[in-house]
Amino acid sequence: MIHPVARALDGQPQGVGHEETPARIEEGVRPGERALRLGSVAVAAVVAALLTGQPWLLALAAAPLCLLLFAALAPHRITSRPVLAGGGVRRSSDRVFEGEPITARFTVAFAGAADWIDPGVVPGAGAELVSVETDGAQLTLGFVARRWGRWSLGSVDVDLYDLGGLRRRTVRVDLGQVEIFPVPAEGGLTPVPVRLPGNLGEHTSRQHGEGVEIVGVRPFVWGERQRRINWSATTRRGSIQLQEFASERAADVVVLLDAFADMRDPSTGGSSLDESLRVAAGIVRAYLRSHDRVGVVSVGGRLHWLQPGQGDQYFYRLVQTVLDVRRDLAYDTPDLNRLPPPALPHGALVHAVTPLADNRMMGVLGGLAERGNPVVVVEIPIGDPRVDGGNVLEQLALRLWRLDRQALRFSLTEKGIPVTPWEGGTLDLSFAPLMRTRIQGRLR
Repeated sequence: MIHPVARALDGQPQGVGHEETPARIEEGVRPGERALRLGSVAVAAVVAALLTGQPWLLALAAAPLCLLLFAALAPHRITSRPVLAGGGVRRSSDRVFEGEPITARFTVAFAGAADWIDPGVVPGAGAELVSVETDGAQLTLGFVARRWGRWSLGSVDVDLYDLGGLRRRTVRVDLGQVEIFPVPAEGGLTPVPVRLPGNLGEHTSRQHGEGVEIVGVRPFVWGERQRRINWSATTRRGSIQLQEFASERAADVVVLLDAFADMRDPSTGGSSLDESLRVAAGIVRAYLRSHDRVGVVSVGGRLHWLQPGQGDQYFYRLVQTVLDVRRDLAYDTPDLNRLPPPALPHGALVHAVTPLADNRMMGVLGGLAERGNPVVVVEIPIGDPRVDGGNVLEQLALRLWRLDRQALRFSLTEKGIPVTPWEGGTLDLSFAPLMRTRIQGRLR
């Protein structure tokens, strides 16, 4: 017996990496597979009788023709065009993480009687079909989220067969779109620059503001609030003095995502863009847990950004901002000066998540250094190119490639941009060396 999932897919592959457009369906009543087989038998019998001159062969066509006539005149058939009923498709959730289940349930309405219902599924690129259940006119499809992004779940062509399975009608149901979030890389360490950019979430800075910690006094200016007068200093100096307070703003941390290209590791087949977004999500979550203000900027194709903010719910807004980067890959060098100032505040700590595989990213990092932002590069591994062990020229080329990568890291370090590799697992192993060093942006 064919498994329901295999029958619904009808040999189509899953997880192809891109969304496929299903073929156009035929409208109206169509013969079913059983009717086509019966018709083929009847035609073959008639042709054989004509070619051989044996009239008894016509008897072989009698039974199939009677069944086809019964299908055309039978009262138990579908008499109207089937439609989607019950308020459309009901999904268990529109936002899930990779590896979580998704359930889509819908009901088909029609007039008449159906012998059985046969669904054919064209799945989307981000989820895998794992179960198909039919209960009368209600269908329930089970999926598992496999790849982050904003994907369509796919579509279902529901074939409704008359009694006997000789005639059928088809209705196409669009399962809708879901947002699949990457599973963040684990990590709890939050490196900070030696000069706090605008105050840290768990620390107060020396920047003047409207906080509660007193940092000094200054002369009174006409029009200011009298409740802030420091009477002790006023008595000593003989003039009205006001108290100055430290700002209670949290630090500005911006995660820069390199979406210039999607590199495949030759040994593991892993995607650098997939790993980059998981690492970026882990960094965002770690800083949000420290009550810092976190923003995101993605470069490559369209320029996506979201200005720094706080709170657990802000994590989902940050990830939603960059879910479409896979669709927006293009050969374009972004201009960071086009970003509004709130998106990349002056002095904000920037974590650049990149495989360092595109020269355009070097220009972006140089532009950040010119702006005076302290920058940390989190390098995503892309693996060594495959070479023939017995080929001397290929071995030499691999050695030159590795030396070029080392020179690239050294040039960034010389500019005051630390480079920390991420080898998988927890981010704490990558960030631990940064807790003992000074992350210094260019003084302006």
